[in-house]
Amino acid sequence: MGRKAERTHSEADDTGWTPKRAKNAVRMAKVIVPAAAGVLAPLVVRAAGAIREAYDHQQARRMGIDIAQLPEYQGRGGALLARIAGAAEGLSQLAGSDRATEDDHGFVTRSRSTLEQLSASVRASERMPAPRRKAAHRAVSAELDIIEAELLRRLGVQPPGAPT
Repeated sequence: MGRKAERTHSEADDTGWTPKRAKNAVRMAKVIVPAAAGVLAPLVVRAAGAIREAYDHQQARRMGIDIAQLPEYQGRGGALLARIAGAAEGLSQLAGSDRATEDDHGFVTRSRSTLEQLSASVRASERMPAPRRKAAHRAVSAELDIIEAELLRRLGVQPPGAPT
């Protein structure tokens, strides 16, 4: 009797689940889950909406745009398109500045045409295979870095670490 009692006792302790307990759990789930689903479904939908909204705010903040503009900059090149739009806005501010020189106006004209080409390149690269798209995005980013640095210099802002 000792061995049988030990074996039966250890099997129940190891898993805690017996066929009878499993059947009872399934029966309880059949009753509880439909009742709880009616109560939990609206909470789950609300939580999913809040998570999506927080994600959208994070995306917009990372791109440096307003949340209302986020749909305009979707896709793999969205961040680059947002940078291009920001540079174009900076160029408009430089052109409208009272202290803008003739050289500044020439820079604005050249840079706007370059930004249009960069924007077209980003949009065209959306349909390219991944390696070509990434190479195109790196090239656009490098060109954009040059324009942004020159724009900041002309606006009188020296980036940290830049020679004075």
